[in-house]
Amino acid sequence: MKMVSSVTTFCCLLLFLTTECYHQRPKLHPKVDATIQGLKEKLKTRDFKGQCQGICMNGSHCHQSCEKPFHGEIGFTCNNRKWQKAIETCTSLTFQTLFQMTETSEISSSQPSLSGGSRYSLYPPWGLIYEEPIESAAQGIRAKCPDDYACIINGVKSSEATSGNIAFIVELLKNISMQLSENVNWRKMQSFTTVANHVLNRSVVSNWAFIPQRNASSVLLQSVNSFAKNLNINDEPENTVDEPFIQTKGVRISHKTQGKSFNFSMRVTENDDVQGMVFIPWKELQKLSDPSPAISIAFPTLGAILEEAHLQNESFRRQVNGLVLSVILPEKLKQVLFTFEKINKSPSAKAQCVAWHSWKRKWVEEACETTVDAKDKATCRCNYTSFLMSFSILMSPKTLVNKTLDYITCIGLSISILSLILCLMIEITVWSQVTVTEISYMRHVCIVNIATSLLIANVWFIVASFFDGTAWSYSWCVAVTFFNHYFYLSLFFWMLIKALLILYGILIVFRRMMKSAMMATAFSVGYGCPLIIAAITVAVTEPKKTYVRTQACWLNWDNSRALLAFVIPALSIVAVNLIVVFVVAINTRRPSIGSPKSQDMVTIMRISKNVAILTPLLGLTWGFGIATLIGSSSLVFHIIFSLLNAFQGFFILLFGTILDQKTREALKVRMSSLKGKSRTDENSKYNPNHGSKLVARSG
Repeated sequence: MKMVSSVTTFCCLLLFLTTECYHQRPKLHPKVDATIQGLKEKLKTRDFKGQCQGICMNGSHCHQSCEKPFHGEIGFTCNNRKWQKAIETCTSLTFQTLFQMTETSEISSSQPSLSGGSRYSLYPPWGLIYEEPIESAAQGIRAKCPDDYACIINGVKSSEATSGNIAFIVELLKNISMQLSENVNWRKMQSFTTVANHVLNRSVVSNWAFIPQRNASSVLLQSVNSFAKNLNINDEPENTVDEPFIQTKGVRISHKTQGKSFNFSMRVTENDDVQGMVFIPWKELQKLSDPSPAISIAFPTLGAILEEAHLQNESFRRQVNGLVLSVILPEKLKQVLFTFEKINKSPSAKAQCVAWHSWKRKWVEEACETTVDAKDKATCRCNYTSFLMSFSILMSPKTLVNKTLDYITCIGLSISILSLILCLMIEITVWSQVTVTEISYMRHVCIVNIATSLLIANVWFIVASFFDGTAWSYSWCVAVTFFNHYFYLSLFFWMLIKALLILYGILIVFRRMMKSAMMATAFSVGYGCPLIIAAITVAVTEPKKTYVRTQACWLNWDNSRALLAFVIPALSIVAVNLIVVFVVAINTRRPSIGSPKSQDMVTIMRISKNVAILTPLLGLTWGFGIATLIGSSSLVFHIIFSLLNAFQGFFILLFGTILDQKTREALKVRMSSLKGKSRTDENSKYNPNHGSKLVARSG
């Protein structure tokens, strides 16, 4: 039986070699076909974590080989005594394996693959024909699928979207756009788009960060635009290639076209769709003499991948807040209108229209003008050139970009700092004369600490203005933000102590607290509570890198709501101060009877008058601060907010020191004593009898 079986097998093989043309190609087994289809529907990803051996010292590096069947390596960097993955080149794709899945799906058992990438064909049946090894994608495509480039799709889709494979596919698309971009039809565009969609998938965005070639995302965008530029557009109303993470639309336009728009709606998260529109104005279309192609491409995830050049600190990466829209237009057209729906629709998400400069590899603001910035969308007017073909909107800081605000802030802070220094000098000069009673002593303690906290906070505010994310490190920005947060909170807590002191003077008349107890309580609240709040805030948010904003050294809002650690205490204290002022106003309106208590009421009324002036100013300041975050943020609210905050030090000097009657009287006495002393010294120096009197006395 064994012999019969062997003879039968040999005969079948001989029959197959000599009569292949008489047999139809067998189809794939259902299970195999289902597996290939599953690869198309579900993207596979792999996270090569690995682990380095040895001691981890900050700044040190190590490398490990990739797991089989991948080749390449994973690079690690030691940060905070922990190994963190920095780069990854693990890839399973080569020019030989790229076409392997296509041949498998077509049953390439008649053409078995041999080692070294060379292949032997068993057709025609009378001999073996040697095929050249595939050394480039262009060579393989020209040989196997020159009409539609579809032979690379299965090879790409069956590969896991590792960082190394992403880099290989980006280089593949670049080569196709440079070597195979002649006579691009919609079938070729469909294949090209399908391959690009594989590496733009939302689930693999994080893998782009480990590609050693930092310009890979820019190369991908340039390759897509370059390939689409050679797309042949027919006379149909609109041609479309639709993939989940890249859409291409094309149409022919002329001077007879009454304005042309491309509308896109794409999913940026699992549940949210974002829209974008490209509009070519009728005025621009009048520049065309003959019908010309117009193409637009939309990317929902590319904004999170594009990496700008010349950014020293990646923690300050500018955030794209809409679709990335590319346009390929006739050279005569120079201006295009865009409408972007915002991904982040919070009131703080101000839009800055930008264009991607393909040479400089960065977003440039000069090419676009933001014409409308609403809560949920932004409209842009942008210039179009051969190196400005892709456009989007970036997240802008909350404050309006206006020179008036800059001038107000600079002038106001200068006056405020000088006023606070003068305030502290006056307090030191008259301290012994104005701190006789417990209430007056604590009142001036509050003024000194309020002035000191605001002075230091203003200095840190100026230091923070020099940090823009490109010239300074992230750690410095965290430190500046911490001290800024801490001293501004100290300002408000000392304001609270001052308000509670007034309430204490009104409600508690006969029983007095010891001065030492009052001082201990005041300093614990004034500096202890802000320290606890600031420390907890940085401890909770900094490990996730959500403590500071991406474009300014101040508390983050969009990612961690760290700003609430300042807003809630500040507004709560302002509310308490306003309540205290209301209580003081009611008590001071009561008629006083000729009793020993009337003298104390005079003192309380004088202190209450100062607090009644200071506290509403604080309330108005932060009230207008809330107004700047609501609605369209009118410039008027920003100007008032800047005025009240920038000149806050001057208000403290004016209402807390200069307008206080006892302080003025003590200052006059002090100045008079200094003048009297200087006159006495002058008389002693120039009086000729002064020396003889001293001699007579000594004798």
